[in-house]
Amino acid sequence: MRTTLRYALAAVLLALAGCGGSGKAGGQQSASAPDTTATAPAVSASTLSLAAQVGQKMFFDQTLSGSGKQSCASCHDPNYAYGPPNKLAVQLGGPDLAAQGQRAAPSLRYIQDTPAYADQLDNPDGISAPGPGGGFTWDGRARSLADQAKIPLLAPNEMANAGAADVVAKLRSAAYADLFRKAFGSASLDATDSAFNFALAALQAFQMEDPSFHPYTSKFDLYAGNKIGGALTAAETRGMRLFTDPNGANCASCHYQGAGLNGSSALFTDFSYEAIGVPRNMAIAANQDPKYFDLGLCGPNRSDHPDAADGSNPFCGMFKAPSLRNVATRSTFFHNGVIHSLEQAIRFYNTRDTNPEIWYPTVGGTPKAKPDPGFPTYGLITTQYTGGTVRKFNDLPAAWRANIDTQLPLDGRAPGGKPPMSDAQIADLLCFLKTLTDGYQAATQSVSGPCVD
Repeated sequence: MRTTLRYALAAVLLALAGCGGSGKAGGQQSASAPDTTATAPAVSASTLSLAAQVGQKMFFDQTLSGSGKQSCASCHDPNYAYGPPNKLAVQLGGPDLAAQGQRAAPSLRYIQDTPAYADQLDNPDGISAPGPGGGFTWDGRARSLADQAKIPLLAPNEMANAGAADVVAKLRSAAYADLFRKAFGSASLDATDSAFNFALAALQAFQMEDPSFHPYTSKFDLYAGNKIGGALTAAETRGMRLFTDPNGANCASCHYQGAGLNGSSALFTDFSYEAIGVPRNMAIAANQDPKYFDLGLCGPNRSDHPDAADGSNPFCGMFKAPSLRNVATRSTFFHNGVIHSLEQAIRFYNTRDTNPEIWYPTVGGTPKAKPDPGFPTYGLITTQYTGGTVRKFNDLPAAWRANIDTQLPLDGRAPGGKPPMSDAQIADLLCFLKTLTDGYQAATQSVSGPCVD
């Protein structure tokens, strides 16, 4: 999965042209608490199976939580591309909505074709070598959407049900209990284990069938389908070429943009896992313990990739590459939500190695009263230091830093060197990524501005 894509991949994307729900910016709401007011998109029940109709009811049902105030949609709001409706790095849950999660809530859009996790999954680009890929959640431990739905329902810091029996009891008293029995059988709520499995299947059916989870209504989709209104601007075209260029942004090496399954347009992920050394997020309570590390594929939520006898483990620090569709609507990035804008995320990729002092803490140095002219202000660290040591890769123990990806733009170039991308190229890449936002209306296309020329 980590092999650099060839230039031929650019031709794959260009050949497609022959790039909802709404995607409001996540930063439009307060970061102080989770939003519990999400409502279902307007989808005719006749377009959904009975199971999916049950799943839709469940997805927006706050009574299925321990607090009685949180639903699946509280963290996966359809008005925010089924992602969080706030700027929180990790969402709050539990019986009193005060328990903090340990990872950022991902979008649930465009994950319908995700295969089950495998240590050696074939890469869809047909070029890169097989490697860790697939599965649901940041560490792939859920094999299906149904399996994934079980996690938040039972997690004490999410919907906080005591067990399957707790969920089923609530379903028996739900206003849609008769619909549940109609979908799964008159006795479907009688036995706890089978009823809980039916409930998980309902949530999966809703996500698979409801078009709002995979609307394909972005400007890129018009472009890929060679439809009216899909012509990319000069800036967007430059950004697309940079996206695919293995000597440029090289985004396509993990966010493959070839055709998806079932004839769908690009999914912008190859389902692979990478270790990129994201800075530790001290806003996550668990990270206050210096002995705690979230290592993705090798723990703490997975135990099937233990250390070898020599202490090496090629899986530690690796997290799944998500789809980049609707990425411009998000306000938290990476598994720990430490980055809070798309531009900042791109600049992290671009300057992690050349300017590590703006992403990782410096110890033993003397802070300057005023940074030098030209000192970058877009990083996580805005204080400039004289002397000291930058604690690079501070969220991954040294034993596993050999796992860190070395592809461009994260190619390990020397501190103080020239970043791979210029400011102008970053601007172009941002313009292209914005074409992946659903709900595009060609009539509203701007005729001037940074994403035109």
